[in-house]
Amino acid sequence: MTRLLAMATAAAASLLIASPAAANPATANTYTVKEGDTLRGIANRTGVDASLIAAVNGLVEPYYVQKGQTLAIPRQRVHTVKSGDTLGGIANRYGVAMTNLALANNIAAPYSLRVGQKVIIPAVINTTIRPQTPRTTPYFRRPHDGRVMLGFGRGHDGIDIETGMGDMVRAAASGTVVFAAPEKTRFGRQVLIDHGNGWQTSYGHLSRITVSKGEVVKVGERIGLAGDAGIATRPELHFEIRHNGRDVDPATKLPARGN
Repeated sequence: MTRLLAMATAAAASLLIASPAAANPATANTYTVKEGDTLRGIANRTGVDASLIAAVNGLVEPYYVQKGQTLAIPRQRVHTVKSGDTLGGIANRYGVAMTNLALANNIAAPYSLRVGQKVIIPAVINTTIRPQTPRTTPYFRRPHDGRVMLGFGRGHDGIDIETGMGDMVRAAASGTVVFAAPEKTRFGRQVLIDHGNGWQTSYGHLSRITVSKGEVVKVGERIGLAGDAGIATRPELHFEIRHNGRDVDPATKLPARGN
């Protein structure tokens, strides 16, 4: 991880102008985030480590990306040291600052090299590092990957997701558990998570609750096991999103299945 961050820092510091990005994500120097994209998925498409993409673009945990956001894809090359090579000469050959080359490879003065050594050439990018702007709306993930059996609306204040008995149910966003107990009217065992700025999520019909009130959870962390508690007639997850006490259609906030 330290090595990846060093390479990313060196790449960003160079501020060199990249060649025009190709349309193919496997070779492009930039990537425009599409609906349902995740950092892991972008890393797989581009062939560049997710940690390196995050570092270059100033992304912070849990590494959310937003539709329309343009990410720099920091590609690097490798030079095999030959007899007579110097760090300065290699830097001139590839058009990068020698200090950045040294930083990316953890090479200290007097910058000695050995024949056959692999020298990583810092990525050439066309963007500067900008910290993520704090958001007032969370990026939500799917709490379970099952199909939606019943959608939002017409008196239904959330969605019902098909599950198997005992399937893991995940926190859709990071936050604080404000309720984790039996709910007597509809949902049986239920968990409520507060995400700040008026946003909450609800998870009902659980066979087991695995978090406690007051516990801080991260996005994707298990908060319970799916079941048929309450009025459910089969294993399912009733999932709701609320903002300032008003129900929000989860379909407008969740990524597509499989992302």
